[in-house]
Amino acid sequence: MGVDAWITLVVVAVVLVMLARDLAPAALTLLGSVVVLLVLGVIDSGRALAGFSNPAPVTVAALYVLAGAVQQTGVLESVIGRLLGGASGPRSLLARVVVPTTLSSAVLNNTPIVAMVAPAVASWAEQRRLPSSRFLMPVSYAAILGGCITAIGTSTNLVVSGLLVEAGRPQLGLFELAAVGIPLAVLGGGIIVALAPVVLPDRGTVRDDLEEHVRDFTVAMQVVDGGAMDGQTIESAGLRSLQGVFCAQLTRGDRRISPVAPDQDLRPDDELLFVGRVDRILDLQRNRGLRSTENRHLDRVGGGNSAQFFEAVIGPGSRLVNATVKDVGFRQRHDAAVLAIHRAGHRIDAKLGEVELKAGDTLLLMAGSGFRNRWRSTGDFVLVAGTGQTRPVQGRKAQLTGVVTLGLVLLAGLGIVPILEASLVAAVALIALGVMPLGQARAAIDTQVLVVIASAFGLGAAIESSGLAATGAELLLRATEPWGQLGALAGVLIVTMILTEMLTNNAAAVLAFPLAAAAAEQVGADLRPFAIVIALGASLSFLSPIGYQTNLMVYSLGGYRFSDFARLGAPITALVLLSSLLIVPRVWPL
Repeated sequence: MGVDAWITLVVVAVVLVMLARDLAPAALTLLGSVVVLLVLGVIDSGRALAGFSNPAPVTVAALYVLAGAVQQTGVLESVIGRLLGGASGPRSLLARVVVPTTLSSAVLNNTPIVAMVAPAVASWAEQRRLPSSRFLMPVSYAAILGGCITAIGTSTNLVVSGLLVEAGRPQLGLFELAAVGIPLAVLGGGIIVALAPVVLPDRGTVRDDLEEHVRDFTVAMQVVDGGAMDGQTIESAGLRSLQGVFCAQLTRGDRRISPVAPDQDLRPDDELLFVGRVDRILDLQRNRGLRSTENRHLDRVGGGNSAQFFEAVIGPGSRLVNATVKDVGFRQRHDAAVLAIHRAGHRIDAKLGEVELKAGDTLLLMAGSGFRNRWRSTGDFVLVAGTGQTRPVQGRKAQLTGVVTLGLVLLAGLGIVPILEASLVAAVALIALGVMPLGQARAAIDTQVLVVIASAFGLGAAIESSGLAATGAELLLRATEPWGQLGALAGVLIVTMILTEMLTNNAAAVLAFPLAAAAAEQVGADLRPFAIVIALGASLSFLSPIGYQTNLMVYSLGGYRFSDFARLGAPITALVLLSSLLIVPRVWPL
């Protein structure tokens, strides 16, 4: 290998470690790697920035607006709610939810699909005293399977399509993947319905925590007239820096204030609701400026126009990752109080303000009713679910969204308009028709994902131009030489599936593509079937919660442990390997 290849190898190794260990946001890591390669002269500015002009990130941005409109209008939630209403048992529920989730994920980004469906399924299970852990993972897996049916089902498919265009090949047709995607979705859905109730264990959830733990740790105190806290603010009275307990709500007459700001003044007979450790609350009762009232519980909070409870899942690109609630000024930033933190099936028993947050953590929050509409602008969460709440369907806007979505599928599916143009027309139409105001449309676009996609193109260009891809392909072909072209195809698929369990799916696709291109050239095979298995391998992640964002969304929400994903994911992964190697070479000849 030459000097450029060695430099690229070192950069790729650093990227792999940083992404696998979540040391920095994926967007920053990949963009930084491209900048390093550009500065060191491995690639020129044209190749480094090619991803920012590629159709893939632009198409993904437009489709985010479409998915945001579906989420805002509550169309899918209404459908899922009606379907769940007639379910009589676990497998009946799974069958009713897997099919529409799979189909909707074929034409919409699967992240908002899971964000809409998962809370409805969790509520259904809660009402029937069934463990939601047996239903939430299947929702994620169904969405992943559905994403492989069309070229717009997941951003990874669009990335692979963009890479094909850069390589001088035709882009993916809208339904080109259906030949392998539909059999995988049907067989995978069957495995989910058959095995999920058997192999997935009963785990505790955030909602269980609300019912079983938080209520035991609350007490109401009243400000004494003329006492030490009369006329003080929350902060000056020392109530801002309490150990193991915090003030969650202030009641003044008929008015409830939550969360309580540090500069909130205290008046005689104000009632303060504290949440925290029992021993600390008992200490609080000895404070001379407060007197105890009768025991109050959190189920009384939220009356009238007061606070509500939310479950919020931290996304991998969130600024909350590796930070603490205190560091980011969570209450001021989100106007919400953190009542509990769940991670990998367990409630963290520590001072919440000092817990270093991780991607996939689920926060139990108490916030005002406007929180649901505010959180999208921050990008801190990938899922926010209100406990016991439903979103009303917006009739006219829902109908317009349905018409626009159908128009996109017909125009792109029939080849009348390319996918990029059809997606942009759909996004502009939704904004022009007032379905998605410009501010909401902007908030619906996940810029972190766009930067990851665009930057990954530059890193992939370096892997190819430096000669690193050719060297990697030689090593791969030595291992698969006895099986010829099919062995090379299988090797690329397995490498991609390993990468996607460690990294983001888009990064895995871009890193694997130069390797696949070099391998295809060396064995004299067509590039297209190799690109197809990359799209499948990078998206179909079932073995861990970190391989795909929807898995991460349900990780703590369902109370899962890391190993739980392989229980259901292993047989589906085996299905993907066998079916792909049987179907792909027949549909796309090597």
